[in-house]
Amino acid sequence: MRGRFQALMVTVAGAGSLLFCWISAAVLALVTLRKGAGQGAWLLAWALLPSGALLYAYGDSGPLTLLVGTTLLAMILRNTVNLPLAVLACVPLGLVTGLGIAAFGGDYLGEIVKVFGDFLGTMEQRLSQAGEQVVLARPGPRQIAGMLGAGTAASAVLCLLLGRYWQAQLYNPGGFGQEFKTLRYPPAVAGALALAALAGVGMGVEYRAWALICLLPLSFAGLSLVHARVEHRGQGKGWLVGFYVAWLFFDPVKLLVVFAAIADSWLDFRQRWAPKQGTSVSERDSDEDR
Repeated sequence: MRGRFQALMVTVAGAGSLLFCWISAAVLALVTLRKGAGQGAWLLAWALLPSGALLYAYGDSGPLTLLVGTTLLAMILRNTVNLPLAVLACVPLGLVTGLGIAAFGGDYLGEIVKVFGDFLGTMEQRLSQAGEQVVLARPGPRQIAGMLGAGTAASAVLCLLLGRYWQAQLYNPGGFGQEFKTLRYPPAVAGALALAALAGVGMGVEYRAWALICLLPLSFAGLSLVHARVEHRGQGKGWLVGFYVAWLFFDPVKLLVVFAAIADSWLDFRQRWAPKQGTSVSERDSDEDR
């Protein structure tokens, strides 16, 4: 925010790195949200040089798709001032990314499939030492492409949220938290996403990663609901830390978050938690404790 040169240096420095391209993507989001689509596109054009070189040299499109995807989401948020819509846009972003990798990244996918095969083969040998033969399922190119698409979509949303957080910290402290805690989808959108995910799962194992792309907006809406609940109950950050640890390592917790978002689309829990007119805080807490 100090100047174009500073933003350019930070963005280009991380754009060609697998470890730090997320910082460049978040900077692109910040510049786009604050300065507009023109400045964001100018910065993106320079960032495409190192990320494009990485794609040409190694066939890895991850940094490039993350930078482009995050900038597109930031443009949507800038023009609409609608965070749920910007997060929802990660679905077509993930699908297009996955389809593009499946169509044009055959050699790159082949290398990843080989890496997975070697790793799982080693695991099978170690697990089979006990005497019982163990065979682990190996992902195919189509499944890997879906996983990469889902990863790009999720990372783009996270970088967008980080850029939005930076913007709020600079110009509207506390604004990001209040905006994120209102993230919610109407029943029609939540139902369509859930049905699309179920259809993907029903198509077979290879399409489960593609189904995950459709659940990403509901996952972020569910996490928003958790944050709103924690704030409403006055619980500390320690509770959130414990929740995220459970969310990262236990798949049932991830499903519960998605189901909570779907239920919230119909029941609007935040509205139900709001104190009724004429009800004191002590009376509200007493009612909830019952």
